Amino acid sequence: MSQEKIDILERALARERAARKQAEKILESKSEELYKLTQQLKESNTKLEKLVREKTSELKGVFENIVDAYIVMDLSGNVIKMNDPAIELLGYDNKIEEFNLLKLADSSEVDNIINGFHSLFYEGHITNFEVRINTKYNEQKLVHINASIIIDEQNNPIAAQGIVRDITTVRAAEEKLIQSEDRLTSLILSLDVGILLEDENRKIVLTNNKFCEFFQIPASPEQLIGLDCSNSAEESKHFFENPESFVDDINKITAKRETVLGEVLTMVNGKIFERDYIPIFSNNEYKGHLWSYKDVTLRLNYKKSIESQRKKYRDIIANMNLGLIEVDNDDVILMINHSFSEMSGYTEAELIGRKGNEIFPIGDGSQKIHEENKKRLKGISNSYELKVKNKFGEVRHWLISGAPNYNMNGDVTGSIGIHLDITDLKNLQLQKEKLLAELEKSNDELQEYAHIVSHDLKSPLRSIYALVSWIKEDNVGRLDDTSLENFKHIENSLEKMEQLITTVLNYSKAGVDFQDPEEVDINEMVHDIIEFLYVPKHIFIKILNPLPILKGDKIKLQQVFQNIISNAIKYIDKEKGLVEIDVDETEDYYKFMIRDNGMGIEKQYHEKIFKIFHTLNKVKDSTGLGLSIVKKIVNLHKGDIWLESEPNKGTTFYFTLKKIYSNGDT
Repeated sequence: MSQEKIDILERALARERAARKQAEKILESKSEELYKLTQQLKESNTKLEKLVREKTSELKGVFENIVDAYIVMDLSGNVIKMNDPAIELLGYDNKIEEFNLLKLADSSEVDNIINGFHSLFYEGHITNFEVRINTKYNEQKLVHINASIIIDEQNNPIAAQGIVRDITTVRAAEEKLIQSEDRLTSLILSLDVGILLEDENRKIVLTNNKFCEFFQIPASPEQLIGLDCSNSAEESKHFFENPESFVDDINKITAKRETVLGEVLTMVNGKIFERDYIPIFSNNEYKGHLWSYKDVTLRLNYKKSIESQRKKYRDIIANMNLGLIEVDNDDVILMINHSFSEMSGYTEAELIGRKGNEIFPIGDGSQKIHEENKKRLKGISNSYELKVKNKFGEVRHWLISGAPNYNMNGDVTGSIGIHLDITDLKNLQLQKEKLLAELEKSNDELQEYAHIVSHDLKSPLRSIYALVSWIKEDNVGRLDDTSLENFKHIENSLEKMEQLITTVLNYSKAGVDFQDPEEVDINEMVHDIIEFLYVPKHIFIKILNPLPILKGDKIKLQQVFQNIISNAIKYIDKEKGLVEIDVDETEDYYKFMIRDNGMGIEKQYHEKIFKIFHTLNKVKDSTGLGLSIVKKIVNLHKGDIWLESEPNKGTTFYFTLKKIYSNGDT
């Protein structure tokens, strides 16, 4: 090997030795640094382990002592961990039984739950989430949830944790508060009092419709909220009679901030307001004020009217012919007027302080006054009669109208009585009762006499009729035509005389009251009458509307319809006769109508035909009493009868009957 190659190798070896020494030096230095770093890391790990233990202990304490329910669940909703408040809230304990949070949600919350889980998984957290759940004990609760995702070292979600707060009671209270506020707002808006609520800066907080109406504001109460009222007095002063005084008063009131109640304001249109001002303080800090305006125009005008009326009636009472007396609850006389003094004969000084029931009544009158006073204590007013003696010993009859007297609190303090001396009227009434008794007795005797006379008159008539018949039988073939005609006249006269006697007897009975009215089917009765009467073939009878049922005397009502219908048939002189029967109903009466197309009646006879023994046509079987009997029967049933008629056009009879009975109701 050449020296040159040897030199090259030596130089390379020297460089390698130098490099190794340098590397060893570096390695030695790095080893020393690594050792130091390892020692520092051990110290850090020791500190970190201590810190972890401390934080774990702290978290465990927080978890165990947190007031709200704390729950950890897996990504499927299964509960992994929960604290005592969570157990108390849900009723479940995951250490005893497994359960899934999703199954606790109310069936109505499906969409809400889906949206909530979507936000939790994709956003990593969910805040202010509200959902209705059903606990183990079937209690429905509204809960508020704040939750977040738990991730592992690779940043993958592995579970979720959250705070659950029961807000059922809180939300119910909030809803009630909102409802109360809504009701209060609605009430204020609908009040008949103008309301204006201002804050401490004179900005409108609340007003109502009546306030806008009072001051002719062309806006709704809602549109006024927030407006500045600092210059409102100046803008609205023209509504009031004293505009400058109105502005000054408002400025003084708002400056003093003292309550002002019942201030009276008069407007130029005549209306009168009563205004209240109420400042509002909270913790002694001024927060605003409330104005209220009440329209008292009617009340004040009414008060003035009452005062005027009171003065007027005070003067009238003092001079009227009715005796006025005021007593307390013990019947002690407190006041009388001049007329009562004249009625009783006593002066005011003689009666004040004495008891009326010890002075005036006769017999059981004191008991009557005592009973009436008890009614006054109950607030009852009424009228009653009292038999008394005046100061001069004269027996008098008083009609007393009594009413309770009240104080300002509405308590009965006594009574006021208006006295009318009805002695003369009472005497007339007694005379009337005596005359009525005598008249009733005379009517009874007259009816009895009518029966007797009827019987006594009919007996000789029948005898004469029998004698005529015997004479005719004994002289058959011997009597000429003239004699037979005379005998015929005698028989007709006898028949008419007997009919007249019967009709007079019926007339005397027509005005007699019926004691026990019965239900009468007028429809059925009229059909029976039509069947009974002889109706020629050329005459037609029509009932236009169903006839009613009413209470009355069936026999007498039958006489009315039979008489008018038979007259209509009798006096029809047309080739085609028509009789129409109809009824109309009013509140108290039935009005019947019977119309015919007969010969008619002249106007001057319309009233006369109802008079006794008056007939317009000398018909064989007419006595002139039929319509007189009809009128008496109609009057007996509290009705009236009249007619409309023209000669050759027909007649319509109208008559009313009191609706004593209708449709089954008395």
